[in-house]
Amino acid sequence: MAKLGFLGLGLMGYPMARNLLRAGHQVALWSHTAAKARRLAEEEKGVFCETPAQVGAQAECIFLCVGDTGMSEKVLLGEDGVATGAKPGTVVADASTILPSRSRAMGTELASRSIHFLDAPCTGSRPGAEGGTLTFMVGGDQKAFEGARAYFEPMGKQLYYCGGPGMGLHAKLTQNLILCNIMAAFNEGMVLSTTAGVDPAQMLEILNNSAARSGLIAYKAPFVFERDFSTNFSVKWMHKDIGLMMETSQELKVPLPVTGVTQQMFRAAIASGYEEEDFCSTIKILEAWAGIEVHGSQKK
Repeated sequence: MAKLGFLGLGLMGYPMARNLLRAGHQVALWSHTAAKARRLAEEEKGVFCETPAQVGAQAECIFLCVGDTGMSEKVLLGEDGVATGAKPGTVVADASTILPSRSRAMGTELASRSIHFLDAPCTGSRPGAEGGTLTFMVGGDQKAFEGARAYFEPMGKQLYYCGGPGMGLHAKLTQNLILCNIMAAFNEGMVLSTTAGVDPAQMLEILNNSAARSGLIAYKAPFVFERDFSTNFSVKWMHKDIGLMMETSQELKVPLPVTGVTQQMFRAAIASGYEEEDFCSTIKILEAWAGIEVHGSQKK
């Protein structure tokens, strides 16, 4: 049994931390919403902590999964942050999706306190977090990662070491860049074909049996057809990640013209009130413009 820590118990973090507890580890828990940490501690015999510093003091390896870059910085380096309590030699693995350049800066600051830092964003959405089947993309010191590898395994089945500091985040942002643009292309194609009179179910079958096949579309399309936009990964958080892609593209001087348009479509979805829905709900923007709805079968 290892002494671990977990900070951030949202849609992803709560089941991730629960899987660590069910694997038999002692896990110190903190969440901005204290009631979540208390509940998980009571349900799974975790250790409730009032501050991130308390988590740092009790754990040899600490995971966090929070909403954005500012939250990560505050939890790790702010007043009563992890760094104020953690012992030298502690490994901190940040599973949040944040800006790579600022993640590297946090790693440098933590290293000055003899704390190892890994950027370790994950993919798999809520089902992956609940089932312990996430994919992690890890950047940072490889020796620190190998030492902590066993602690990742109750949460994920695919672990990719991507290189030095920030490289896990660059891999994650690239993956999400492709996902959001595939979603945007699906939205356009399905609204166009449905307007023309092609049955959506047949169109999906054609896509699934052609070079246009996509695992994302095969998974998301049935939810669109059923008009089920319950959240696995929200419009709000994908829009945040697109912003990170665009900021990184400015830093690296790489143009992302297609992603720029996709960003505007996600922004339109937020303006229309869909920010908390699953990101496949972005199709509703084009549906409203075209005056048609894509669902199951249009055949009479």
